[in-house]
Amino acid sequence: MTQDSLDTQAAEWWHTEIIDMKPGEIRYRGYPIEALIGRIGFAEMVWLMTRGELPTQAQSTLLEAALMSAVDHGPQAPSIAIARMAMTCGSSLNNAMASAVNVLDDVHGGAGEQAVELFQSIDERLAGGMSLAEATGAGLTAWRERHGKIVPGFGHRFHPVDPRAPRLLQLIDEAAEHYEIDGRYAAIGREIERQLAEAKGKPIPLNIDGATAAIYAELAFPAPLARGLFCLSRSVGILAHAWEQKCQGGRNKGPMPKGWLWHYDGHSPRRVDDATPETSA
Repeated sequence: MTQDSLDTQAAEWWHTEIIDMKPGEIRYRGYPIEALIGRIGFAEMVWLMTRGELPTQAQSTLLEAALMSAVDHGPQAPSIAIARMAMTCGSSLNNAMASAVNVLDDVHGGAGEQAVELFQSIDERLAGGMSLAEATGAGLTAWRERHGKIVPGFGHRFHPVDPRAPRLLQLIDEAAEHYEIDGRYAAIGREIERQLAEAKGKPIPLNIDGATAAIYAELAFPAPLARGLFCLSRSVGILAHAWEQKCQGGRNKGPMPKGWLWHYDGHSPRRVDDATPETSA
């Protein structure tokens, strides 16, 4: 092979539409970095990197709101607790952040992605001619048959009403009033909320995962990216708590205060001498 063909083969080993770089030149999606610096914000950069184009002002505003709304929920959230515990074990900031992000999985961190999937499945039924109530009922039934009784994005173990959700829905409504987005995913979320309350006999309000999912669905983000965006968002809180714990000090703090013990429900105390070893055949 000629040197030119070897160079071409090497260059094609990785190929990307995201970044182009030469000595002294960096371009993201075709835009020179020096033209972007100071002109666009972080949320706009996230959009550009994941979607390929710069967002409109309305799109940027909604994405910014979704990202900032979920940055932290205190040490009761496993990811935050893990970050703080990691720092008391002597870990570095990047180690603490990686440990915390690694638990943002299906149960803690995945509800937003799941809610987008649910909303989109209901929207597909709407496109097929069902009414909002019919599509929502059918979508909920199908979801439960496949995934179980928990409906992602609704209810909260701590908040009677998640204070973040109504404000995010208000922003969706305002954008829809100005025809900047459709608003149909917020309508789907509210209909799910209505049907859950009707079935349960008590309110099961939309929570932060459901509200941000409505925004991500309105903005046409694929469902898996909703989880990735949540990881970006929560990383801010993880960093803040890890740094605070480092500044506070403390060594080897576990999930429970010193002196508190777990509940043991195993075998009662017994003696090794009383054990009867099994006899080999």
